[in-house]
Amino acid sequence: MKHVARKRFGQHFLTDDAVIDDIVRCINPLPGQALVEIGPGLGAMTFPLLQRCQALTVIELDRDLAARLRKQAGLNVIEADVLNVDFAALADAAGQPLRVVGNLPYNISTPILFHLLGVFGRVQDQHFMLQKEVVDRMAAAPGNKDYGRLSVMLQWRYRIENVLDVPPEAFDPPPRVDSAIVRMEPLPADDGVDGARLGELVAVAFSQRRKILRGTLGRWIAQQGLEVDFDLQRRAEEVPVAEYLALARTAKTAQA
Repeated sequence: MKHVARKRFGQHFLTDDAVIDDIVRCINPLPGQALVEIGPGLGAMTFPLLQRCQALTVIELDRDLAARLRKQAGLNVIEADVLNVDFAALADAAGQPLRVVGNLPYNISTPILFHLLGVFGRVQDQHFMLQKEVVDRMAAAPGNKDYGRLSVMLQWRYRIENVLDVPPEAFDPPPRVDSAIVRMEPLPADDGVDGARLGELVAVAFSQRRKILRGTLGRWIAQQGLEVDFDLQRRAEEVPVAEYLALARTAKTAQA
């Protein structure tokens, strides 16, 4: 029986074979690698990936789809909400860093990205289908209108690249937005930055992005008792990631 896409799961199934081939080439899976696919759906990417790597772990919330996938040899099916999945445990079980892929539900894509941010050191790379607008925000440079909290927090941990644009007609049902494949490659760990402090100061900085930072981040710096050489006569979107990281290091040192 044909599976009908469920709006509550944000399901849009990839159906364009040429696009699927392009995505698999971008990922370039190899036998023996620990691949994990989020939201395999009807298996459009799953089965081509499986042909290339012989074994694959998939995370699927829809129980009907999970039941179908269990019939396929070589698949380890985890029926769960991806936000509850312990990716560090999956890496431990695999004995190697994970390669995480997926057509992410657009309604919860940002929470998934932040969930994975906590285990970036256990990941080799990530390739995700996302709303193109989100990919633009992830990869945005300072001074760009798309540059914001998401840009800073993800660029702290990853090298980010849009590797493929995907039109709505490549899906069934077609989404009302353009999509893109983003590649995320973890950067070397920066142990001098506390993630919670960075997240806090970045949230404060972008809380009123149209105003200069003196009234937002400047007040936060004063409350922390920090003495820093930080230009507060700028808007949040004008500050490079490196400067936010430097401020977070100072805040961590002062807190210690």
